[in-house]
Amino acid sequence: SVRAHQRKGTIQWKIVFAMAPGIIVGGLLSGGAVFAALSTAWLSLFFALFVGYSAWNMLRNKKPQASRQMPGIVGTSAAGAGIGFLSGLVGAGGGFLSVPFMVWCNVALHAAVSTSAALGFPIALANSIGYVVSGLNESVSRPGMLGYIYWPALLALVATSVLTAPAGARMAHRLPVATLKRVFACLLFAL
Repeated sequence: SVRAHQRKGTIQWKIVFAMAPGIIVGGLLSGGAVFAALSTAWLSLFFALFVGYSAWNMLRNKKPQASRQMPGIVGTSAAGAGIGFLSGLVGAGGGFLSVPFMVWCNVALHAAVSTSAALGFPIALANSIGYVVSGLNESVSRPGMLGYIYWPALLALVATSVLTAPAGARMAHRLPVATLKRVFACLLFAL
């Protein structure tokens, strides 16, 4: 996905490098320390409400203030920490948070989607390390598990993602912004 978006030249690497340290810290904290201690019912409710709110704002095409921009490096890294933390809690890649955040900061939607794809690796890495560490004691007797990660499912998801991500990236760049927003909002509602 990152290669496909990079070919289009829409990844905002400055944002990636500013957000990645925070994403890693937030992901390690949530996956490694907080995830196992939280009630999944409250977590599910929070996730559903937040994602539904983000989807609603995308569907109604609410425009951010024209003067709003990405915060400085400290603010962007702090936002990354929040995105990494919440992504770790709900076991998601972070695009459901990073794309709406960047769009709210007036990053063009195509660039936000592309940049979010590049942020996927640090999110996945930090959260995976956290899930492995926090679940090591529970996975000892479960075949296929390492911590809270079920490797057969992970490998199946990776294989299908590697095959389909380039097509998704091409489609994201071909669709008009209004259509892309509607598609993204519908995917958020489905989540």
